[in-house]
Amino acid sequence: MKIRRGEGLNIVPFIDIMLVLLAIVLSVSTFIAQGKIEIDLPQADSAQKKNDDKKVSIVVDANNVIYVDDKPESIEALKSLIEDTDPKTLVELRSDKDSKFETFVKIIDLLKENNHENFAISTKTN
Repeated sequence: MKIRRGEGLNIVPFIDIMLVLLAIVLSVSTFIAQGKIEIDLPQADSAQKKNDDKKVSIVVDANNVIYVDDKPESIEALKSLIEDTDPKTLVELRSDKDSKFETFVKIIDLLKENNHENFAISTKTN
């Protein structure tokens, strides 16, 4: 039995699938390597560029988990951290637009209790 010319195994679809899988693996590994907590910030017209001076970053994700400098913390741990932080240190607050407003208010309340007036609320520009 002879195989006629043009009736061989077509590997072009296999190569296409492998290239798509390679692109997916590379894009996912990029997000894992960054180690960032993904949140969707609300928008504001008066948003300013962020300044990378010495600061404490507090992030609330969509599931109301509080992260301090990219590490998950409880509200009690956050309270002791704020008490130990100098009131002049900038505290950057970033909250997902789908998180509970109550969590955000608790953090603001902790800052006010400890005389932290130097905090910034991060948003994204339009």
